[in-house]
Amino acid sequence: MNARTLELPEVTLPLLATVQSKHRHYFDPDSGRAPFRHRRYEFGAGPLQMPLVRAFLHTCAERQNPDYQYLFTLLGSELASNAIRHTRSGERLGYYTLMCERLRHGLRLTCQDQGTQPVGSFDADHPRRLSADPRGLDPDAEAGRGLAMINALASEWGDNGVPITRKVWFTLAYDLTDNPWNHLEEQR
Repeated sequence: MNARTLELPEVTLPLLATVQSKHRHYFDPDSGRAPFRHRRYEFGAGPLQMPLVRAFLHTCAERQNPDYQYLFTLLGSELASNAIRHTRSGERLGYYTLMCERLRHGLRLTCQDQGTQPVGSFDADHPRRLSADPRGLDPDAEAGRGLAMINALASEWGDNGVPITRKVWFTLAYDLTDNPWNHLEEQR
């Protein structure tokens, strides 16, 4: 054993134990807390945090019907997965922040990640916006499904166009009447 390295046993720890007590209600739909206006939480890198991400998203949408909760959680999980997969947020010691805002007509979720290494210089007058792959919803597509799904199912979405500190957001209207999500079963 190296004098500088202390060998520690592996332990299993409930994910909620990693959350500070002042934020635990973010992950508990039965907390009895008053409705929020803004909610923000920073998540560590890696897919092991995804159950905590889904609990956060589900709780943000707790006052809505089950279809809305499911869809909001699905779309928000895609933003988190993209941050882990495509940015420095997925690297060792990386992190990303999810911010949920309750609007009059729906919920807005923003994912701020640690961006990517700049390729060339960045010109603020010419932002580098993300775009959904038009073939992303094709069942045979191997990539591009996340943003394509957000593009198809969110009421609106966008990003700040700044690759070194990307903020991607979507709004999901409370009224899903005209949302393609409601028409998926009709297409089967």
